Amino acid sequence: MAWITLGWSIVVVLGGAVVRATGSGAGCGRSWPTCHGTAVPELTGATAIEFGHRMVSGVALLLVFGLGWRIFRGTPKGHPARLGGVLSMVAIVVESLIGAMIVFYEWVADDASAARVISVPLHLVNTLALLAALTFTVFWVSGGRRFERGSGRTVLYLIGAGMLAISATGGVTALADTLFPKDGFTLGGMFTVQTSEHFLTNLRSIHPVVAIVIGFAAASWAFRRAWYGETAIAARVVVGSVIVQTALGFANVITGTPLVLTLLHLLVADALWIGWVWICASRFQAVPESSPVEGYDASVES
Repeated sequence: MAWITLGWSIVVVLGGAVVRATGSGAGCGRSWPTCHGTAVPELTGATAIEFGHRMVSGVALLLVFGLGWRIFRGTPKGHPARLGGVLSMVAIVVESLIGAMIVFYEWVADDASAARVISVPLHLVNTLALLAALTFTVFWVSGGRRFERGSGRTVLYLIGAGMLAISATGGVTALADTLFPKDGFTLGGMFTVQTSEHFLTNLRSIHPVVAIVIGFAAASWAFRRAWYGETAIAARVVVGSVIVQTALGFANVITGTPLVLTLLHLLVADALWIGWVWICASRFQAVPESSPVEGYDASVES
């Protein structure tokens, strides 16, 4: 159930990208959680896309709370998965509230206000917090041990924070590409500030720089420090995702960010984040207690 909930949450993320890319955020007007004041509106155009995303998000809400209930019913007091369940429920409630705020203030469709530029990365960072909480939950219900304090984790924290920055700047770039699509592509244009355009377009150059630096750091660390052992699969996901993301990023820019490539880019970004969170969980967990030496009986020691 934890895996299904995590997977469905990724579907919700992709659905949100479809709403943004198609300019369908105003499909239900300023009505939330209803759509145009009704439970089931006429499903046409932008309304169908926005309402569909809300339904998918509603299923995710039920899954997260159902998972939390199942964890508290099926685990003993003090089990680390309970913390994961609580964090997941808090994160999805905050996610819903941010979505409601965006609808009420109409930071959707063609709105290019500073408030929307702030709300988009905030929404994405909270989404990654939800995915992280669900990943920790999967880790714990799969037999992972509780976390304990330790040294040598600064790099893990810094790269994780860098990935949040990638997501935040990527959200701003995607918003700029939607509202102010480019007429053509030049390699230098990816990193050039164009003062004659809306301020949002000037932020496009930040994302590729942050993504390349942090992505290379994550892939390098995973290859050198986590390629073998219990983190091997997660490390390979991280390295592979960075390589694919780099190619998809350039392809998106060259082709004018078509919806299919945008969704693939976002999907691989989620895989990269989940892989990194899994590596962190493996590194943060308590060292298992050593088992007694075979044949040793402490009762006969004097």
